[in-house]
Amino acid sequence: MSPSSAKSAAAPGTPSTAKGRPRRRLSVDERREQLIAVALELFSARPPEDVSIDDIAAAAGASRPLVYHYFPGKQAIYEESLRRAGQELAGRFEEPAVGPLSERLARVMARYLDFVAEHGPGFAALLRGGSVAASPGTTAVIDEVRRAAHDQILSHLALPDPSPALRLTVRAWIANAEISSLAWLADRQQPPREQVQLRLVQDFVAALVVTAAREPELAAVLPEYLADERPDTPTGTLVHSLAGLLAVPGLAEALGALVTGVEPV
Repeated sequence: MSPSSAKSAAAPGTPSTAKGRPRRRLSVDERREQLIAVALELFSARPPEDVSIDDIAAAAGASRPLVYHYFPGKQAIYEESLRRAGQELAGRFEEPAVGPLSERLARVMARYLDFVAEHGPGFAALLRGGSVAASPGTTAVIDEVRRAAHDQILSHLALPDPSPALRLTVRAWIANAEISSLAWLADRQQPPREQVQLRLVQDFVAALVVTAAREPELAAVLPEYLADERPDTPTGTLVHSLAGLLAVPGLAEALGALVTGVEPV
């Protein structure tokens, strides 16, 4: 059969590949998922206001009318792609309750910073709330991620009834992680990711200890948390650094005076 007769034998309207094999048409669900995946990739690489429907259509190999067939506008596809990203980010806070607490949190922060790096411009626009694409829908997505992070962190502390003060400590630390990650992106991912990861974990440990000083219930279980730590865990290296401060001339005496109320000699 000649090439021309092969073409005439193909079903009308059936796209063909360069080798003459029919290209499978995407189902409705597959096409929708493809558009969402393409949009998420674009929104991750550029601020949402810099991405157009035409950009999404071109990247997906589709027409502008086809994109509008699935989504009423850019805001709708942005919110849906953001919802998918939010689900992925929330899932990165899930961690088995095995091993020292600070090591578990270090693994969570490694995955969190990986996500921040992968979705930089879109992540920054979302958290700053300055994007023209910001809406109640996008706010709801990031609030859901924050709730997931809050609940996951509290689950690792395994307290039957966490106090309002402890919940506030966790929420404040989540805000610290967001602010730190935005600054990290603005500084072109400097310092190295491992340093940011370690500092965030140690910030949480320090905040937990400070909260325990005011919360008897938390103070009672703090020795249990620390018993699992080792010198090489984030908590162990933090304690080592704090102990080194005592070598600063006059600092040990000044701290002792604060505890005893007796002026150092």
